[in-house]
Amino acid sequence: MFLSVFDLFKIGIGPSSSHTMGPMTAAARFLDEVAGNDWPRPAGVKVDRLGASLHGSLAYTGIGHGSDRAVMLGLAGLTPQTVDPDQADGIASRIAAEKRISPPGHPTYRFDPATDLVLDRKTPLTGHANGMAFYAYDSGGRLLLKRIYYSIGGGFVVSEEELQRMKAKGSVTTEGKKVPYPFKNAVEMLAMAGKSGLSIADMKRVNEETQMTREALDAGLDGIWSAMKGCIDRGLSQDGIMPGGLKVRRRARMLHDKLQEQWQQNKPNPLLANDWLSIYAMAVNEENAAGGRVVTAPTNGAAGTLPAV
Repeated sequence: MFLSVFDLFKIGIGPSSSHTMGPMTAAARFLDEVAGNDWPRPAGVKVDRLGASLHGSLAYTGIGHGSDRAVMLGLAGLTPQTVDPDQADGIASRIAAEKRISPPGHPTYRFDPATDLVLDRKTPLTGHANGMAFYAYDSGGRLLLKRIYYSIGGGFVVSEEELQRMKAKGSVTTEGKKVPYPFKNAVEMLAMAGKSGLSIADMKRVNEETQMTREALDAGLDGIWSAMKGCIDRGLSQDGIMPGGLKVRRRARMLHDKLQEQWQQNKPNPLLANDWLSIYAMAVNEENAAGGRVVTAPTNGAAGTLPAV
């Protein structure tokens, strides 16, 4: 089995890898498919309007997780990696006001979130609780293309066809690229470490370097750490009420300032290291809840632990 470190640690935005990053990724994939030639496009007919429906858990909790906004951003040609969190609300508001989407490199499509983005709580999709359907219509309202995607956790997205292939083979991990140190479980991984004399980290690096150069790998890892550290720094600099209806106040900055004061006064505190770790993790979690830039580790909900440590 080969799962890249860049599959596990994906740079994106909050508040949810499955309910925010997944829908945005799916919408961007559909946009690419609309522009492609891998579907039976009628001669002389152009796509005029786009639509989307969220099903299951996405329909019930989509507003709170920003799934609706994520779909709009994805259809606008943005991905979790490329979107600027500070501009996301403005982009979504402009789409709602203009009732149109103009993705870079695409024609302008009609898209009114009030009618073309449906939270369908009555029609579950059978493949997964986090299901989405996307639609492309011509100017007369005729359906030209429909695709179903599922957000299966951690920001991973699969199409209906991909999901069926995975189920037929029994696992998402049974197919993939060949690497020098493949493993299906921890027992195999430890056995390979003992036989090869390499650490787990060394084996992982060897596997990764079969897919990219060492320079590209190191640059990618540096980018992940930069995003993680930036998330902590931003979380420690913000205060006020977080988005949502619960009126939860940010606490990381206040607690950070108190710890700084204790440290400067040289007050004994045997748990000081744990306090610092908790505040760093809290800063990330608050940024995630606010829809800021985070890194899945391996999900948005668990994104605070690894950067803190």
